[in-house]
Amino acid sequence: MKIAIPKERRANEARVAASPDTIKKFVGMGFDVVVETGAGEGASLADDSFVAAGASIAADEAAALKDADIVLKIQRPLTAEEGLDELALFKKGAVLIGHLAALQNKPQAEAYAKAGVTAFALELLPRISRAQNMDILSSQSNLAGYKSVLDAAAEYGRAFPMMMTAAGTVPPARILVLGAGVAGLQAIATAKRMGAVVYAFDVRPAVKEQVESLGGKFVEVDASAARDAETKGGYAKEMDEDYKRKQADKIAETLKKTDIAISTALIPGKPAPILITEEMVKGMRKGSVIVDLAVEAGGNCPLSEYGKVVVKHGVILVGHANVPARLAADTSLLFAKNLLNFLSLSYDKESKGLTINWDDEIIKGTALTRDGQVVHPALAG
Repeated sequence: MKIAIPKERRANEARVAASPDTIKKFVGMGFDVVVETGAGEGASLADDSFVAAGASIAADEAAALKDADIVLKIQRPLTAEEGLDELALFKKGAVLIGHLAALQNKPQAEAYAKAGVTAFALELLPRISRAQNMDILSSQSNLAGYKSVLDAAAEYGRAFPMMMTAAGTVPPARILVLGAGVAGLQAIATAKRMGAVVYAFDVRPAVKEQVESLGGKFVEVDASAARDAETKGGYAKEMDEDYKRKQADKIAETLKKTDIAISTALIPGKPAPILITEEMVKGMRKGSVIVDLAVEAGGNCPLSEYGKVVVKHGVILVGHANVPARLAADTSLLFAKNLLNFLSLSYDKESKGLTINWDDEIIKGTALTRDGQVVHPALAG
């Protein structure tokens, strides 16, 4: 069977869906691996490194995808409506695996079905222990949380740690992290390592212990109302209006004493919740920084601008696009390992191919299309 690794063509994407290590493992499993030339450039992976691992190099995307049984991608393929039809290069019956942003792009899922492509969206992976090593959201968010603190430090005009000098003492930066998921917890840990005083907010009271174990101080809004703030999958729920009012008051009060806010709050399949309003921004100190990691989903602050760093009301708002791709060398390696682990779930040693167990919870949770139909319950019908 042939595995194809095409170059990513969406804007702001520097990652690649394979590494020399995963290619070596695929080849050892009996797969033929073809990588489009230049696919790894943004992640500092040269064609030669893929060849040394056992892959062959295709001159262009059409050659890479020709007769490919499995296509591994970071982001969903472009379609005709977007000016370049990558999907047209897939053979009927090909298996596509990647971050397909399925809940936000139902028409594209229908296009996969029409093209006869069997598509798996790994962002829909169930939150179970058996799936942890396939979890692209966690692996990428971890490094995005780390990078968010570095981006904040680059824009903030002061030091993070307390600095004691003969001329006086510089106080430590005060950082508020909104959302204590994977990205938020890594942001807390990174900011603490850099010497900042860190506060964190999350609607889920269960994460309080995790925040405090990293040295952060948990900002609590309403403990009784927050008991039902988590889905069975471990994600944050959207809260009622009364809680939202209390939450807004508490965040506004905390932001007035905050130098840097890092917002990471997301609700799967929905726009990011507004946590920092324009009025709150007006109340922040001049020169403060907001890093909005949710900007691709609309942002936790309505003043954030996708792909830009802007100053509004004296506050610097950082809205970098595709933060994981800003650390492409590392995030590519992790994403590639997630893909390998997912594919290994269906690997048949005897045939050296795929035998997909459609009753497996992980397969059911990620399968978008099969046999010309959209099959995921969130999109079907």
